[in-house]
Amino acid sequence: MKKAAIIILILGIGIQFIPVPKNQTEKVSEADFLQTMEATIPIQNMIKASCYDCHSNNTNYPWYGRVRPFAWLLQQHIDEGKDELNFSTFQEYSGRMQREKIRSMISQISDGEMPLKEYLWMHPEAEMTKEEKEQLIEYLEKLNPQ
Repeated sequence: MKKAAIIILILGIGIQFIPVPKNQTEKVSEADFLQTMEATIPIQNMIKASCYDCHSNNTNYPWYGRVRPFAWLLQQHIDEGKDELNFSTFQEYSGRMQREKIRSMISQISDGEMPLKEYLWMHPEAEMTKEEKEQLIEYLEKLNPQ
């Protein structure tokens, strides 16, 4: 039992030295959603606080993002989020794809699917009030008239 605990401890310490790629860039892309779409400062702040960590090339990592295996799980989640929508490369999507992404954002925010509940547990500052959600949806609808 003692031997197993020591082995687990050594492995736990050892994996801390395995690098995890960081989702951070020095410069904001010219194709970034907020660089190209006119948005008020409050709307920009909502999108950055509630969406950008998982859906852009610039993640603001929490403390547990430096601890393996949590860092690996976090990076996998970020990769999946960026596969669905990457605000940093939004202008690189075709016009049709941009409209689909905006429709999806509206739907997921309206249905309470985004931001993810799991994300909000550790990032309460990302939670939007009902009024903020309505403002964001109204903004997105103006970008994407039906």
